[in-house]
Amino acid sequence: MDTMEHSSITAEPREYDIVVDHLTKSYGNTVALNDVSFRVRRGEFFGFLGLNGAGKTTTIKVLSGLLNARYTRIGVAGHDLAREALKVKASVGVVLDQPALYDYLTGYEFLEFIGAMYGIGPNELRPRVMEMLELVNLVDEAGKVIIDYSRGMYQRLSLAAAMIHRPQVLFLDEPFIGIDALGVHRFKQMLHQYVARGKTVFFSSHIMEMVEGLCTSFAIIHRGSIRRTGKMSELRRDHPEKQLEELFVETVGEYHTDLQAGDADPA
Repeated sequence: MDTMEHSSITAEPREYDIVVDHLTKSYGNTVALNDVSFRVRRGEFFGFLGLNGAGKTTTIKVLSGLLNARYTRIGVAGHDLAREALKVKASVGVVLDQPALYDYLTGYEFLEFIGAMYGIGPNELRPRVMEMLELVNLVDEAGKVIIDYSRGMYQRLSLAAAMIHRPQVLFLDEPFIGIDALGVHRFKQMLHQYVARGKTVFFSSHIMEMVEGLCTSFAIIHRGSIRRTGKMSELRRDHPEKQLEELFVETVGEYHTDLQAGDADPA
């Protein structure tokens, strides 16, 4: 099992909601994350781009306290992960690409349970549950057991559960899988409003058009290493003729070429 290595941590400016320094994660002999470092400012809609298997989900699991790893420093929502793991978990919401819910609870019961676990008081809990069901358009399905939900309904309920406690940082790992076009449009509006209130969204995807349309900044991860970071405004200003997809292909292709050349000539 990996262990955490950290130094004494000085207070990071409040402008940053995510601080990652020298994060490494291995599964046996396979290195999933290799000395990853980056920052995300508070109120950013941050796109985390990479091919399948690049390390996106592993990064989210580490930052949200679901997976141990080795690092010098990780700060999330103003809390040090090594010393304040419970505060980090209380400050974030997470939607994974394959969420696991309690299939034999109803949608209402599940959100009520999650809200209570996050410490929402009884007087606020029912109104908050109903608010979230309305937000994700599941009021009519609130009495159904989750095992009878469609994939899209499952994803929508996962997002409601992730947001019910009003987290400062929302981690989304391919959250729109199985959601129809109207649902995606509704979620986009909701997430933009969320960021407008000073919250931070960490959006992991391999769909370039989605990231380009939503995000204000981005990082490209490839084979466990950060290859490029930037702001969407700077990309549009400096390369008006170039879309994010082109930059991604150039970046990933460059490292594919280097690695293939190395594989071809091990000497």
